[in-house]
Amino acid sequence: MGTDMRVLRRDEWDEWYDSLIRAFGGVPEPEEERAAFRGLTQFDRSLGVWDGDACVGTAGAFRFRLTVPGGAPVSAAGVTMVSVAATHRRRGVLRSLMRRQLDDVRSWGEPLAVLTASEPAIYGRFGYGAATHHVNARIDTDRVRLTVPAGTDDVRLRYAAPVDALDACEAVYARLVSRRPGMVARNPGWERLWVLDPESGRDGASPLQCVVAERDGEVVGYARFRVKADWEPAGPKGTVVAQDVDALDPAAHAALWRFLFDVDLTSAIDIRRRPVDEPWQYLVSDIRRCSLLVRDSLHVRLVDVGAALQARTYQAPVDVVFEVEDAFCPWNAGRWRLTGDAKGASCERTEDAADLALSVRELGAAYLGGVSLAALGAAGLVRELRHGALAEAAVGFGSTVAPWLPHGF
Repeated sequence: MGTDMRVLRRDEWDEWYDSLIRAFGGVPEPEEERAAFRGLTQFDRSLGVWDGDACVGTAGAFRFRLTVPGGAPVSAAGVTMVSVAATHRRRGVLRSLMRRQLDDVRSWGEPLAVLTASEPAIYGRFGYGAATHHVNARIDTDRVRLTVPAGTDDVRLRYAAPVDALDACEAVYARLVSRRPGMVARNPGWERLWVLDPESGRDGASPLQCVVAERDGEVVGYARFRVKADWEPAGPKGTVVAQDVDALDPAAHAALWRFLFDVDLTSAIDIRRRPVDEPWQYLVSDIRRCSLLVRDSLHVRLVDVGAALQARTYQAPVDVVFEVEDAFCPWNAGRWRLTGDAKGASCERTEDAADLALSVRELGAAYLGGVSLAALGAAGLVRELRHGALAEAAVGFGSTVAPWLPHGF
């Protein structure tokens, strides 16, 4: 029997979502989280594969605005909720979902598709490259000290109920979005996800807490966290489990981190998904006792090479012809001349001789400025056809701040 792929209908959502949950282990989500994702689902951008009455494949694509180098927001399809039932592996279901989805993204006029991968090995064959990374850390606050910059003492901190402070916190986040490539502007409704606080999601820690940073009556930062209590014969050894720490300036950033370091009855901070260049790393007395772990985060796929490359700016002048390989989206294959600088760029088809040859996967990895084209060249993934072209392009593609995706989707 064959399968049927179709756009998701509202009356099919429960079975579609149950199929997704089963593919990711089958542990039910708290009802409030399930309800939140039902409300966020964009049905006209979601696909289901059906074998008779059974849903055996799922995929969605949120409509996002992604910050690129230069600060511009670019339309991007946030690929999400991708699954294939274990009963239907190795039948081409995933490939057919990716084929239909990228065709749809192109028809919507969105030059980028982005995702976070449960298994990074899956998506490279569809042209996605790992473009951002994040840091997880466990900081030993018994042994690590924090040095703070001038002005930190001018920042006032106060506790606030997470829901009550949500609008102020989101206003801070919105001001940060254009400052760092990889960040996404949150669509209405997304802000509620960060204050959902089911007991099943606390892993034995406290309910979610929030501290707001203020200067002259203006909110300039916030931290959302839990405290996981623990004791040993010598005394308390609790852990601060930090969920979000965002601030508009160095003093506010330092004030929030100093607070987290000093929470009573704790001796460690656990934090996940932080920028690889986050400033606290340069304020600590002993980085080795912070147990840093770097992981891939946002994977980027250029759906329209020309539109994507001219949507961002370049920190140094570039004039380079790429020979692009893209077997999965052949409309991208061929030669493209990119010219650009810090003010803008153009990218057009050309018959000129190529300077660099690479696949669309490498272009996606380098697109946000966090992965160096030169490093990809050293790995043999970018071929230099004109001497000096690789160094020129690598400098131009770089970013003064590391790209960062603050949260999954």
